[in-house]
Amino acid sequence: MTERTTNEVQPETVAAAHGVASDTAFGAIAPPLYLSSTYQFADFDTPRAYDYGRVGNPTRDLLAEAITKLEGGAGAVLTPSGMAAVDILLTRLPVGSLVLAPHDCYGGTMRLLKARAGLGQLRLALVDQSDHAAFTVQLAGKPALVLIETPSNPLMRIVDIAALSALSRAAGARVVVDNTFLSPALQKPLSLGADYVLHSTTKFLNGHSDVIAGAVIAADGGEARALRHWANVTGAIAAPFDSWLTLRGLRTLFARMAGQERNAMAIAERLVAHPAVARVHYPGLADHPDHALARRQQQGFGAMMSFELAGGVEAVQRFVRAVKVITLAESLGGVESLVAHPATMTHVDMGPEARARAGIGDGLLRLSIGLEHVDDLLAGLETGLSAC
Repeated sequence: MTERTTNEVQPETVAAAHGVASDTAFGAIAPPLYLSSTYQFADFDTPRAYDYGRVGNPTRDLLAEAITKLEGGAGAVLTPSGMAAVDILLTRLPVGSLVLAPHDCYGGTMRLLKARAGLGQLRLALVDQSDHAAFTVQLAGKPALVLIETPSNPLMRIVDIAALSALSRAAGARVVVDNTFLSPALQKPLSLGADYVLHSTTKFLNGHSDVIAGAVIAADGGEARALRHWANVTGAIAAPFDSWLTLRGLRTLFARMAGQERNAMAIAERLVAHPAVARVHYPGLADHPDHALARRQQQGFGAMMSFELAGGVEAVQRFVRAVKVITLAESLGGVESLVAHPATMTHVDMGPEARARAGIGDGLLRLSIGLEHVDDLLAGLETGLSAC
């Protein structure tokens, strides 16, 4: 058991109570929402703690503090979207820097990386990060930044954060891990050697499908300050109301993740047993190729999975028209269950050849499992599968 200091609290307490009863004006239990764009100076040439909303905001800073504590970092910057979180790291790199990314990363991330590379702002190398020999070969190119996504979107592949971080740092590269799928409730990349963690806080951290925002958490205090400065320079900052909503969502993170994971395991086990399903991708299943690694570096298996229908795209069409309770939509991580077809939705911009190389077929569906009653979820799923 890790030794804890007297003033340190458990992560669940941070999520539930950071900032509670901190209002000195009226004693409000819930932290106030500060919407002001500007703040009064105390005197000539004497700003207060806050002077302008782009530079800093009390509500945004409170959320940044909570997420930083949960990830075990030194500081965080909150951005207008998850893609902005990726981009704030990319745009701080010297022009022409090499970025090493997964060959099967999220379609939006791939689109951004290729767009920046196409403008000559960076060089991009893609590699199967589960192949450590191939990964080591790419490190010979001296990347400035290595992007890791685990579990991967949408195939739920797991890569070894500690091993890849050690290899990357030995080669002089900094490492960023996309922790959106698991959240700090289930995975702590900084403790495994990463330099940064990024999130689309739109997803599990907020948990209610009513915010678009992102975050980057740095292990080093100097890097955290540099990121906040760069966010001010570029204007890539999260709105106060979005920050307030996300802080409210964060209160139930651990409870939500636990309930969603229980539902996800039941769904995965039902999918495995169904004749219409060719393959299920969920690291919580004992026969998943990365199950042992997931058990070692994660604190749970999460609520995301994907599965392949034996009937291909025709079966997909029948399934999404017939399924109940689970809604056809992009995004993930909310309290409601969603199904997406990566080939025509989240990963459409990759193109058919890139999807084929990554293993994303036309019969693949991605599930984000919510908090509905498990019996209703299973019944709704069965309705969809029966139509296949």
